[in-house]
Amino acid sequence: MELVDTPLPTLEDAHVVVPAPGVGPGNWAGAASAVLVDGTTYLTYRVRRPLPDGRGVATVVSRSTDGVVFTPVCEVMRDDFGAESFERPVVVRRPDGGWRLYLSCATPGSKHWWIEALDADTPEELPRGRRRVVLPGSDTVAVKDPVITVRDGRWEMWLCEHPLTEAGHEDRMSTSYLTSDDGLAWERHGTVLEPTPGSWDARGARVTTVLSHDPLVVLYDGRRTAEDNWHETTSVARADATGVLRPAPDAPVLRSSDSDGAFRYAAAVPQPDGSTRFYVEVARPDGAHDLVTSLTR
Repeated sequence: MELVDTPLPTLEDAHVVVPAPGVGPGNWAGAASAVLVDGTTYLTYRVRRPLPDGRGVATVVSRSTDGVVFTPVCEVMRDDFGAESFERPVVVRRPDGGWRLYLSCATPGSKHWWIEALDADTPEELPRGRRRVVLPGSDTVAVKDPVITVRDGRWEMWLCEHPLTEAGHEDRMSTSYLTSDDGLAWERHGTVLEPTPGSWDARGARVTTVLSHDPLVVLYDGRRTAEDNWHETTSVARADATGVLRPAPDAPVLRSSDSDGAFRYAAAVPQPDGSTRFYVEVARPDGAHDLVTSLTR
């Protein structure tokens, strides 16, 4: 897939899907993922407040027939999971027809994260669904912000990992690749995307969506410094012959022109007409982040 054929999100003609929950830095709506099922788009995102006000307080699942105007379906609160914060969730229609919601959960009083899953027959029942810890992380690695696809019964995950081995540097991030037969028990196959020294993604590189499986082309976000944490920008990576993702040298780095420049957690939803609808968390002038959508034809 050449760059000319690579769909990219844009802020031209973008629509705000979910506004920030408040005014100013730390008020963010986003970290979204979405899936199109039988003509309906199911979108899940986290609602975040500034640090003194609770960080990521809730995960919401909504539905839409046009991909722009959404109606909430259910809401999960972080306190029900004993989490200090939520980050990126994933909503999936299981091959057996049921639904699953993956939650990125922060361990209170630490830099550790784990991933938990909720299973239910319908999206409305997810908050009361069956709970399972699918990726617990460890004393040395925090795990969060998965990107998950299901094809022909095969589950694939691109997982953001944060090393916990050096105090004060836990913001660093890379991406690993995992597979599963059921989306619950996962096998890790190694790191597939790492930061690029001296570049815009020198501090972290996190896959946020898959644009193409064959060849493998993804969007990923990253940052140059620790101070840019929470203000990531986005570009393209392609897999080499070994399956390792490499930054595309011909791709632009996408950013907001406002405040902290954040343009992160991009999610792509292919449409039946061949276009791609994107959802992106984007900085606005007051420092808050809105969840916006754009359509690339």
